[in-house]
Amino acid sequence: MALEQVTLYKFMTLYMLNKVNFPLTNNQIQRFFLDKEYTTYFIFQQVISELIESKLISSETVRNTSYYRITDDGRETIDMFKNKIPIAIIDDMDIFLIENKYELRNEVGVISDYYKSTNQDYIVSCRILEGNSTLIDMNLSVP
Repeated sequence: MALEQVTLYKFMTLYMLNKVNFPLTNNQIQRFFLDKEYTTYFIFQQVISELIESKLISSETVRNTSYYRITDDGRETIDMFKNKIPIAIIDDMDIFLIENKYELRNEVGVISDYYKSTNQDYIVSCRILEGNSTLIDMNLSVP
C-alpha cells in the first residue's frame, strides 16, 4: 500500500470527523470507505489506529462500539491539508454525510451501558447527547 494512499485515507477520516458536530462510530466511517470501495477493512483499521496514536482523533469505547472525535490537532491538520483531498472524494463524503446525517446522529445520540456495582446490583447508565453536549445523563440501580 502506497504511503500516499494511507495519508489520503487519514485526511478523509479527519475531514469527515471535522464536518460533523458529534462523534462517529468505527462502523459509520468504515461503511463509507468500504461501500465506496476506497480501501479494505484492514487498511481502514490501520488508518484509525495511526490517527489515534498521533492524537489527531480521540476514541471512547462503550461496550463494543468505538466513538471517534477529531481533536484540536486533527482540526489544524485537516485545515492545512484539506486541499490534498481530490474534489470528487470531498463530494462523495459531503453527499454521504448529508444523506445520512440524521441516521448517523441518531446512532450516536444515545449511549447506554450497564455494569455490576459493588453491592451486586446492576447500574444502567444512559446518556442522551446533542453535539458535544450531554442533555441527559441518567444512572439507575437495578436489582
